[in-house]
Amino acid sequence: MTFGFIEGFRVEVLDPRFHRIVPGSARMERLWTGARWSEGPAWFPAHQTLVWSDIPNNRMLRYDALTGEVGTFRQPARNSNGNTVDRQGRLVTCEHGGRQVTRTEHDGSVTVLASHYQGKRLNSPNDVVVKSDGAIWFTDPDYGILTDYEGDKAQSEIGRCNVYRIDPHSGEIAIVADDFVKPNGLAFSPDESALYIADTGASHDPENGPRHIRKFAVTGDGATLGASSVFATCTAGLFDGFRFDVEGRLWSSAADGLHVFDPDGTLIGKVLVPEVVANLCFGGPKRNRLFICGTTSLYALMTHTNGVG
Repeated sequence: MTFGFIEGFRVEVLDPRFHRIVPGSARMERLWTGARWSEGPAWFPAHQTLVWSDIPNNRMLRYDALTGEVGTFRQPARNSNGNTVDRQGRLVTCEHGGRQVTRTEHDGSVTVLASHYQGKRLNSPNDVVVKSDGAIWFTDPDYGILTDYEGDKAQSEIGRCNVYRIDPHSGEIAIVADDFVKPNGLAFSPDESALYIADTGASHDPENGPRHIRKFAVTGDGATLGASSVFATCTAGLFDGFRFDVEGRLWSSAADGLHVFDPDGTLIGKVLVPEVVANLCFGGPKRNRLFICGTTSLYALMTHTNGVG
């Protein structure tokens, strides 16, 4: 596999609003390849590195933007999936194999933040986001316990797939949404007035399962969710991980690459990627470099916008 710029790279402009956010001279780079299922990219501005998961290979990888080198960050990694960086610059990770959410401290030690709810083990935490108040919100579908491919096959102790919040002061774990088939990627709007959550239930029920992103109002206390509506339905495979830029556009993974939605829900364009995309994040010194986790590879694309920091 050749590294460097992807020949034939193209975007699909579906609305004139898309023209101004991807430079006409933009080229997609393949930075690295060799994974089985790349997921959960997280950018560390302090040392200009990106950490992401290779779930079936039970490892986490690290890309150094200054040297271009890729190395192993952690192995074994308890089949880590989603990752993010908290307000103190620490890595927060969802683990399929561990069936838990952990935080990697600055000294390299690992703290378990959530592993059980009311005495029952979580299914397989999938994706995670940290709100500005320090609260950690995460999804818990059962992908990591369905087979041994992305974790360890087991029965669900909770019996359903929920979305949870970890209180930043008490550490208490609370259910914030319990009406999902398979909750997956999640992200707050730039002003944190809304939480968006993907439901990928169609992965195991293609005919009737959900393949959409729901938008929830965040209530006044900032700790619970109000009414929801379907923000967008995927037209190519399934949505998985997604991120917002500073102008409120939602950039989501899909089977054919990235789908970009205006804040009003209009699909304004696509960034086509030669592999199924699982997740993405903005990085670089100005957070205008988009890192993309394709199935086997890590890609990057410069944009005319900036990711939410």
